[in-house]
Amino acid sequence: MPRIFDYNLEVHDRFATLASIAALKGSGQKFIETTADSAEDAAAAEAAGIEMAVVEVSALPAVREGSKRLFISAAIDFMPDPPYAIDDLLRTSVRMMEQGADAIHTCRSPASIRRLVDEDIPVMGHVGFVPRQSSVLGGIRGVGKTAEEAKVIWDQIRQLEDAGVFAVECELVAAPMMKEITKRTSMATMSLGSGPDADILGLFMSDICGLGAHIPRHARSYADLNRLYAQIEEEKLRALTEFRADALDGSFPSSGETIAAPDDEVERFIEMLES
Repeated sequence: MPRIFDYNLEVHDRFATLASIAALKGSGQKFIETTADSAEDAAAAEAAGIEMAVVEVSALPAVREGSKRLFISAAIDFMPDPPYAIDDLLRTSVRMMEQGADAIHTCRSPASIRRLVDEDIPVMGHVGFVPRQSSVLGGIRGVGKTAEEAKVIWDQIRQLEDAGVFAVECELVAAPMMKEITKRTSMATMSLGSGPDADILGLFMSDICGLGAHIPRHARSYADLNRLYAQIEEEKLRALTEFRADALDGSFPSSGETIAAPDDEVERFIEMLES
């Protein structure tokens, strides 16, 4: 496992580095990426051998505490009040790197990305379906099904290459188009619902674990944590209800659940009170 200096010049082992991600091209090897929102998520991803995670900025310190080995990209666009001015974007990105990110994930323009790259901040771009641009696309849908639409994505890929992006998330791009794009770009490609032929394959942890209210068509669930959490809530309600009933009918606390005192000490205490 590679050993690196992080942005704060602290030494850590990492499952992936910028160099090993670049080396994926043409190697037949793939890295796996998921999301993480907590230290527990990060620890689970690390234990599963997953190399990479995309993390919301607010969760970054906890996620990094949970795993020192994941390659973490901080999703700067999902902040409650994301920075828009170039200098603010740079300042926030530096802070994310100081908090343990290995890269910044953003849908920003090539010009904005170039500003970060010029300061040696690694950037993962984003093409294809962009949630905040869903109205422009006419709704939530796959993209790149036609040659013309795929050519637009390819042009965006080339612009991101020129801006110095090291990898690009491709969301809901038609799989045959994604295959051709991956063969032709120098960047590592990450598929989120864009087929199996990218260099990195990603899926939200909530979808993997069956946590969402709706599992997208492109996703696969390997667990049903919604059902388990519902059972936990049922057990919580049952326990609270039984506790209240026992406390009211006198069966709680029992003698084994209270602290006793010798009778003579009790008598002495009463005499003290009454004197």
